[in-house]
Amino acid sequence: MTDAQPLNVRGRSARVLVTNDDGIHAPGLGVLEEIAGTLSDDVWVVAPETEQSGASHSLSLSNPLRLRELGGQRFAVEGTPTDCVLMAVRNVLPEPPDLVLSGVNRGQNIADDVTYSGTIAAAMEGATLGIASMALSQSYGIESDRDTLRWETARAHGAALVRRFFPLTLGPGVLININFPDCVPEAVAGIAVTRQGKRDQNLMVVDERMDARGRNYYWLGFRRERSTPPPGTDLHAIYNNQISVTPLHLNLTQIEAMEALRAALD
Repeated sequence: MTDAQPLNVRGRSARVLVTNDDGIHAPGLGVLEEIAGTLSDDVWVVAPETEQSGASHSLSLSNPLRLRELGGQRFAVEGTPTDCVLMAVRNVLPEPPDLVLSGVNRGQNIADDVTYSGTIAAAMEGATLGIASMALSQSYGIESDRDTLRWETARAHGAALVRRFFPLTLGPGVLININFPDCVPEAVAGIAVTRQGKRDQNLMVVDERMDARGRNYYWLGFRRERSTPPPGTDLHAIYNNQISVTPLHLNLTQIEAMEALRAALD
């Protein structure tokens, strides 16, 4: 996918905010900066000082935020991805951005991952503030090395997808979740508009260890096992080398359950 046209808003280049949850030095952030640079000449980077994976939509309410200017419209924040978007919009940028891009995350953000993800949360905060927002993630497989991801796939396909989706009016509180499959760019088997899937196994593990003083400590982590998702889901798309595009909404109300609750109160 190639398209040389920059994003335009009312006769000017769109202002793009780039952020992530892997931290200011993450390779995926560099990839997203490259993508944003092909879309606009007004790109701002405000990202966490350190990795914030799994931070979800958390805010730093009990600690002060410290901002470090790196030059060239790049800033690091000692805080969460949500903090970064708020700082950018309310404090750093001269005017609010026209687009928030979050990522490119090291690893997929699909199915159950969505509720934990700081990458998704940064885009959520952008959507909360009424800004067009997209989260981008580069998948890796069960046998893949998470330190040598196929960043070239996100790099090759990312800008064209953002150009295609940016003009859309999807309604308030909607963000776009884009996941690139674990394959070379030429092997991508198309683009699938998907719904959020659900893994059919519980991958969360608690790893108990012992320190040098004989005290127990614990690491949370995930088993790397393949599920069997139905067609139409983000999981199924990624397993089949497709780019998964999922519209997510901030309203988490389960409408179908409301009648049962009303009946219980009658």
